[in-house]
Amino acid sequence: MSDQEARVVAQVDKRLFVGGEWRDADSGATFEVEDPSTREVLCAVADAGKEDALAALDAAHRAQPSWARTAPRERSEILYRAYGLLMERQEDLAVLMTLEMGKPLAEAKGEIAYAAEFFRWFAEEAVRIEGGFSTSPDGKARFLIMRQPVGPCMLITPWNFPMAMGTRKIGPAIAAGCTMVLKPAHQTPLSALALAGVLTEAGLPEGVLSVLPTTDPGAVTEPLLGDGRIRKLSFTGSTAVGRKLLEQSAGQVLRTSMELGGNAPFLVFDDADLDAAVDGAMLAKMRNIGEACTAANRIYAQSGIAEEFSERLSARMGALRMGRGLDEGVEVGPLIDDKARDKVQRLVDDAVGRGASVLVGGGPGDGPGHFYRPTVLANVPFASELSTTEIFGPVAPVLTFETEEEAVRAANDTEFGLVSYLYTRDLNRALRVSEALETGMVGLNQGVVSNPAAPFGGVKHSGLGREGGRVGIDEFLDTKYVGIGGI
Repeated sequence: MSDQEARVVAQVDKRLFVGGEWRDADSGATFEVEDPSTREVLCAVADAGKEDALAALDAAHRAQPSWARTAPRERSEILYRAYGLLMERQEDLAVLMTLEMGKPLAEAKGEIAYAAEFFRWFAEEAVRIEGGFSTSPDGKARFLIMRQPVGPCMLITPWNFPMAMGTRKIGPAIAAGCTMVLKPAHQTPLSALALAGVLTEAGLPEGVLSVLPTTDPGAVTEPLLGDGRIRKLSFTGSTAVGRKLLEQSAGQVLRTSMELGGNAPFLVFDDADLDAAVDGAMLAKMRNIGEACTAANRIYAQSGIAEEFSERLSARMGALRMGRGLDEGVEVGPLIDDKARDKVQRLVDDAVGRGASVLVGGGPGDGPGHFYRPTVLANVPFASELSTTEIFGPVAPVLTFETEEEAVRAANDTEFGLVSYLYTRDLNRALRVSEALETGMVGLNQGVVSNPAAPFGGVKHSGLGREGGRVGIDEFLDTKYVGIGGI
């Protein structure tokens, strides 16, 4: 590590953050955090277990009544201060993220700004929580509608957007008046611990947030989800894990928000602006090295433009510079670990074995890190495993279609329904296809849909609920009705 990198890592407290205090794990255990581009160990972090989880829950439960009574303006100002601190420390926090996750530094800076925007957005929403008052139809009673915090929450975040996925959950929880226990992914605990430090500096009271890095997620989540004091679970991760968490949440009938896997189709019609479509495909495919639930997973090009589109996309993908994310000019960093790289290679091998042709890439990169070359595959059979499995890597499979009906049918032929992308200059087609696509979000002539001011979420096996936008805070609020009689 360079001196700057060592300084950035040293600034972060590596202990658990429980009830407003930094403390070692009850067991004394730690685990190592690795730089995926070099396999170098960055540091050791406290490894939480069951006792630590229960201590965090105790703190959240104690803090909940007073935190719920805190004035909305005070909660708003804490979020505004946290927004400002994130932006002030954007450079250092981006370096930290690149070290533990691998994404290029420019993308990491973008994520810090994106993460900060959730705090600013929900700072504005905190003072706009509204209820209602009305007269009963027979005129004999009045209806008073209140919005109140749901209570202590369990938040579980993934490694691919280690800061933004934290703020996307923490922001509305703070705005609504909920206390929280956050379990970040073990691959990327440093961003979450740094975020805890920022929020403490911004004035978040003791016990409102605890952060528990762990290599044994079950030891932390199961006792909390089985304890009646937790009233809400918000999870971002794979559909397989989401299903298990839903089962564990059923016993206490917990409120749940699930942002799960994706298998995003990217449709390019003959009449599309090909320059714009290729630009959009690069964004939708290569954002975060392809390690995103919103990544274009299946690119469908209409037969009239499929060859030209594939050639243009291949030229762009092949020109990307791969390397350590902190090196100047790098556009493609490593995948998170060898397991992820091996999965990508298996999917590519399956497609090639079924008749797909490799236009560019097709194998691991050089060096000690978990690198995989940006890859474009043409003539990918619909029956290939790539068509049904979330790739989570820099591989763009191009499939060909003839008619609009065929494209929509293929796009919807999946259990997932997070996001889809559509490029066309025909307004009627744009509206028809947008309505027909079975996803929670559609990128119409754009390759990025994520925005703190918009409701993010999917349908089918891609999840439950929405994060961001005007509705994001609703996930952390209960509705209470008071009937007033004798009037």
